[in-house]
Amino acid sequence: MDASWSDPRHVLDVVERLLSAPRPQLLSRFTAELGRLIPHRAAAMQTGDCPRSPLKAIGDEGIAQAVTSVEMQRLVDRSEPGKALVTDGVLGGVERRLVLLASTPAVGRGAVIAVVPEAAEPPSAELELAARLWHIVSTDAGQRATDPGPDVLAGSLAAASARAQAITDLGQTHAATLVTLLSVLRSGRLSDAVARRTAVDLAADALLELKGVVDRDQALSAEQADAAFAALRTQLADLVRHTEVDIDLADPVGDAALPQDIAHTARTLTRGLVLAALDRPTTTRLRASWRTDGSVLRITVRDDCPEVADAIPPRGLTERLTAPGGHWEVDAVPGWGTTVTAVLPLGVAEPPELRPIDRLNPRELEVLTGISQGLRNRQIAEQLQLSEHTVKFHVRNILDKLDVSSRGEAAALARDLPLEPVAHRSA
Repeated sequence: MDASWSDPRHVLDVVERLLSAPRPQLLSRFTAELGRLIPHRAAAMQTGDCPRSPLKAIGDEGIAQAVTSVEMQRLVDRSEPGKALVTDGVLGGVERRLVLLASTPAVGRGAVIAVVPEAAEPPSAELELAARLWHIVSTDAGQRATDPGPDVLAGSLAAASARAQAITDLGQTHAATLVTLLSVLRSGRLSDAVARRTAVDLAADALLELKGVVDRDQALSAEQADAAFAALRTQLADLVRHTEVDIDLADPVGDAALPQDIAHTARTLTRGLVLAALDRPTTTRLRASWRTDGSVLRITVRDDCPEVADAIPPRGLTERLTAPGGHWEVDAVPGWGTTVTAVLPLGVAEPPELRPIDRLNPRELEVLTGISQGLRNRQIAEQLQLSEHTVKFHVRNILDKLDVSSRGEAAALARDLPLEPVAHRSA
């Protein structure tokens, strides 16, 4: 071990640098410090406290770019919180010697980091110190995750929504494929040989489509309504061909440009409503259509099933529809059938622009108040009953969040705020 690690001041400096790292830089900062303790080629982290990006990898691109969440989850299941486990495991598609650092702090869901060390058996003293450092970092990250700023919260919610949409898309694609395969295999109009060949072709096409869904670009773009509906018609073509139910996919009315996320949502809702209607055994006919009406897209699926008790849209579809501000319109008449319309806004309102000052948490606002009063760190620490080191940490965060380089600039931004004077706190 480097002799500097025996110096408490060096260790405290390392901890200070790690705790002052912005959350997006947490992995890079930690691996940089860890490299002086345990030299390594690459590292991957999975955390339960970051819905925006729970899986991150860094280091050798041949390893980092190939890491998958499935691999990491298997390593998470094998890890031991509070310990550094040296084991063999698959990371980046290859079985390697790994060091697993896991932490389950009192606050937050914890995190696991898998490190590819240069040495097959890192010394035990280095492993123990690395495990303790990771626990400190994970505890701090979990604490920060419980009180995110408005900008972080907005980004996390958007990312969580996007991830939920991707999962729903994959689930709906799986469901449509499985229903189609069952329809082919049960069809009395196809011989066994033809049914098997058709099922194999459908499965192969579905696998290619799923790979395309996983790899697709998440950036927003626009699709014309007719092109978006044509893609839906292609996805449901085999189901329409082989099911006994008469399915009519009507051409969309209106040719508005749909944001890509709205087009994905519209296809998912339509597929889900079609599958729900087919799941009712007495359905013999159904019709699906889109209509752009001003600032909304109306997705309508009508069936002739006389039993309407089960016509309520599935909960998963409801969550998908309400996320962008949509709602249902349901017209169910016993003995006649059900018409379900999803009203989906074509535009999503932009969140209000945040002032830099809004990124500060309550404690940072208290410290900023002291700065604006011209107090030094030691004076602020005395007034707030904090250590001077803690105040220094808050000041650094304040400067980063306000994107300023000096205390004077920070005080200038706070000049027009109704900040209360810093009052002396009793212990």
